Amino acid sequence: MTNKLIIKAGRAAHAHIQENGLAPKDIRAIIGASGAAKWLSIYGLDRAIFSQWLNGISHRIRLLGTSIGAWKLAAAAQNDPGRAFDCLKNAYISQTYRGRITPEKITSESLKILNRFLPRQRIDEIFTHPFIKLGFASVRCKGPMAMENNWALSFGILSAFALNLFSRRTQGLFFERTLFHVPGAGQWPLDLDGFSLARSELTPENFQQALLSSGSIPIIMEGIRDIPGAAGAAGTPKGVYRDGGILDYHPAFPMNPGGKGFTLYPHFYPEIIPGWFDKKLAGRRAGGRLMDHTILVAPSPEFVAKLPCARIPDRKDFVRYHGRDKERYRIWQAAAKKSRELGDAFLEAVESGRIRRMVTHW
Repeated sequence: MTNKLIIKAGRAAHAHIQENGLAPKDIRAIIGASGAAKWLSIYGLDRAIFSQWLNGISHRIRLLGTSIGAWKLAAAAQNDPGRAFDCLKNAYISQTYRGRITPEKITSESLKILNRFLPRQRIDEIFTHPFIKLGFASVRCKGPMAMENNWALSFGILSAFALNLFSRRTQGLFFERTLFHVPGAGQWPLDLDGFSLARSELTPENFQQALLSSGSIPIIMEGIRDIPGAAGAAGTPKGVYRDGGILDYHPAFPMNPGGKGFTLYPHFYPEIIPGWFDKKLAGRRAGGRLMDHTILVAPSPEFVAKLPCARIPDRKDFVRYHGRDKERYRIWQAAAKKSRELGDAFLEAVESGRIRRMVTHW
């Protein structure tokens, strides 16, 4: 039987699965990666994990995502994650653009998605969830990256890209990682060191702005300015916040020393690219100690080959099918429907114990 899933695990996670299999009680954190429309290829996997596999848990699980990874985890943290994932999927697919696509139009469409899958009642559910504790990351921009002028912003992007070729650490000159989290999240199980970090508590009043900022791609969308309650390094919310995927394209964090349990990583790729500017750098892939307690679950190449157009949906589809929205709707809905098979495959693997044979070492 052809495996629809690739399951990779770090040293400690691999040893645990081979001896014990995998159960909900083993998971202490779940990560969601940036990737825009790519998420549709694992919608069914996420839906099965949160609405079925984790149904009935009695221990805390912290969620951490960026961009669409943050949005999908905001669905996962609602009382009925199955309904929430369906609503997010349909709202995301139904984005419509007429004429010239501008940052203002994309920001407006993004707000429509948020309003559709995250009305105030659902935000309240996220704040009061007894076990699921939501967090997501944005970046507070510095220098030219904080400007909306396209020339200045383009200069900032080129500068950040060029310096990143030498060291990922240079990104701290342009961006400050900001972790937004629900009140009462407690001690974070993931070690978020590596860049300066500002922790900011979410409120019903700043939730939508903060979540929108986590997916605000530079130049593609408008930055989100002066989020109330966002505590920067200087203790002020003043500033422009953008896509958390710039620093944490596929968030990669080790567990805190002495931390228990493992991180589950439902992903559309079988590799983790730490930052937005690392995509073309073959040597910038997460592994080793960083992934020691991480379990990645991704669609196999054989599964991807059976998706519509034999590929994972992506943001470029807005250009490929510009003016042909109905065709894009059809293709994206078909990909999302096909991804339900991944959820079934995951549930079968963990419930039967077959995951012991499927898991490979990172």
